[in-house]
Amino acid sequence: MATFLYKLGRLAFRRRHFVALIWVALLTLAGVGAASAPTAGASSFSIPGTEAQKAFDLLENRFPGMSADGATARVVFKAPSGEKMSDKDNKATVEKTVKALGDGSEVTSVTDPFKAKAVSKDGSIAYTQVKYKVSGMELKDSSKDALKETAQEARDAGLTVEVGGDALQATPETGSTEVIGIAVAAVVLVITFGSLIAAGLPLLTALIGVGIGVSSITALANALDLGTTTSTLAMMIGLAVGIDYALFIVSRYRAELAEGREREEAAGRAVGTAGSAVVFAGLTVVIALVGLSVVNIPMLTKMGVAAAGTVAIAVLIALTMIPALLGYAGKKVKPAGEKSKLLGGGRAAKKAKKESKPNMGTRWASFVVRRPLAVLLLGVVGLGAAAIPATSLELGLPDDGSQPTSTTQRRAYDLLSEGFGPGFNGPLMVVSDAKASDDPKGAVTEVSDKIKDLKGVVTVTPATWNKAGDTAMITVIPDSKPSSVKTEDLVHAIRDEGADVKADTDAKVLVTGTTAMNIDFSQKLNDALIPYLALVVGLAFLLLIVVFRSILVPLKAALGFLLSVMAALGAVVAVFQWGWLSGLMGVEETGPIMSMMPIFMVGVVFGLAMDYEVFLVTRMREAYVHGEKAGQAIVTGFKHGARVVTAAAVIMIAVFSGFIGSSESMIKMIGFGLAIAVFFDAFLVRMALVPAVLALLGKKAWWLPKWLDRALPNVDVEGEGLRALDKKPMDEDDDRELARV
Repeated sequence: MATFLYKLGRLAFRRRHFVALIWVALLTLAGVGAASAPTAGASSFSIPGTEAQKAFDLLENRFPGMSADGATARVVFKAPSGEKMSDKDNKATVEKTVKALGDGSEVTSVTDPFKAKAVSKDGSIAYTQVKYKVSGMELKDSSKDALKETAQEARDAGLTVEVGGDALQATPETGSTEVIGIAVAAVVLVITFGSLIAAGLPLLTALIGVGIGVSSITALANALDLGTTTSTLAMMIGLAVGIDYALFIVSRYRAELAEGREREEAAGRAVGTAGSAVVFAGLTVVIALVGLSVVNIPMLTKMGVAAAGTVAIAVLIALTMIPALLGYAGKKVKPAGEKSKLLGGGRAAKKAKKESKPNMGTRWASFVVRRPLAVLLLGVVGLGAAAIPATSLELGLPDDGSQPTSTTQRRAYDLLSEGFGPGFNGPLMVVSDAKASDDPKGAVTEVSDKIKDLKGVVTVTPATWNKAGDTAMITVIPDSKPSSVKTEDLVHAIRDEGADVKADTDAKVLVTGTTAMNIDFSQKLNDALIPYLALVVGLAFLLLIVVFRSILVPLKAALGFLLSVMAALGAVVAVFQWGWLSGLMGVEETGPIMSMMPIFMVGVVFGLAMDYEVFLVTRMREAYVHGEKAGQAIVTGFKHGARVVTAAAVIMIAVFSGFIGSSESMIKMIGFGLAIAVFFDAFLVRMALVPAVLALLGKKAWWLPKWLDRALPNVDVEGEGLRALDKKPMDEDDDRELARV
């Protein structure tokens, strides 16, 4: 592989006009596709195989035209202090509001609070429910504006009016911190390279890669049913890995220049050595992201595949466009150790560099090699302490109760809880399929009676039947809030009673609704976590055995990842569930951690953790293969790789931290989780625990059974095959030779 990539790097350097033209054409094509593509609708949310999804599908079939997935708005009214909603003026205002709400072209139904008994016992709070034909993301702006204006008119009449539900669902905003993250990355690159030109190359190529990836997602969003979160995730990961992959190749290019090689030769060797590490690092990330498909949740699968595609683009750009741009930059990109004149470079700087003592990476590695056991114990204890909050992890999905108190959705949620109880915000929909029953009405009556006797039930509404008279809907109001354990227990209790009813009457009983859907979603993710972890870690373990030709190094990499991901989950729980530093992070409301967070972090963090493992340890193996002793190889690996890995980690942390400013709670949580995970993994695991373990293992770290060594393909990540080229310069015929490869 190293030889092939070496030839590819030289070819891209030499044919830079052609390479640049291809990538610019792809960017233009993707941009035109995104601009001309129809506006994407709301991404459908389904959880195949769960009871809640089966019930939802049954409703779609048995109650045609009810728009089960249509948007809903709950307009909540509260009378002034000392007054009641039944007072003449207040009642007139509500009736006028209900009439105005029903005039919308996308509205299917509006309830009258006084006829639907939607008034609280003390008479101070009432609500009307508005049902729309389309989902919240598909709802026209004119319908949203009409809803807001009608609510404001009722406020002007003297009532407190708030609007809940998903009708006012807004597209998430990332905020200015995303730009700050990129700015921090730019500063780190300038400091690392000592050159504005060299620093600009990774940023430029990362932006081009993300531009192609996100534009392609936008162009295909309508056809493939991709949500807004999909492109945000692709942008987040694409930016981080795009900058990092380019950083490693540019850094290696400068190191090759410092050894006196010609620029084209340096570009080829940079792609042949660092490029090999980029390929395998990218493969681990792609495996982790595509592996999300084993969960069998379409939304999660699409997010993973789209982000994996963006990572693949980042790898291809790093291998081809970086050497092409290095060809354009020429002498403006200095050898390692030199800075541009603008940033204080020159002869004096070179002389000072030569006379300076070993760099920080060398000094740190030497210290760890001398005190491996102490470093190992301190690192494990520190990460273990950070992971402690993860033991109290509570999973759930955000609802209006997790919104900031400044939003009308949250205020409507609180008013409904005040007037009707906390469970009113999470009603359960019980669907009874009595088609196979001899007495459908008797079966549904039995279902209602059994549910009324359950602990934690406040209200059970009369059954609503379909036209055929074989399916009924019953709404159950719990006495606990939607995200509570009590509500989850009630859902399971209703399902247990449903099994008894089926045995007696042959009528199926299914529980659905937003609350039940969230419970099933969390359960499915929990059930999939172990198989997913086994699949991803297993495949990556095999890949790393091929890369490092060792059993213990990949095993150590996987164990280190588990430490870092548990510590990161602990930090997420401490901030978003316990509320530590919540003000600093902009978390206005604490609550359960999103259900998809653990499995998502396992996938993404594993891929990113292996990036640093590959980049740092391949340098060590390269030194070991070339004759250095095991301990000295660790120091050499840090001498050449620590500065770059540190810069890459800081850049990735900055990029992920930029998404903490998002208005979308899921994006905010993912941004923080990935940023803290990269910090733990890069600086504690890869920079401390990895050299400590390797120092303790010595030569045994690179042990591989002879039979396995013969069976494994030789991918030559260390660039051993390039040594044969030292005496034989490449010629123009290599273009044809590359094509044959």
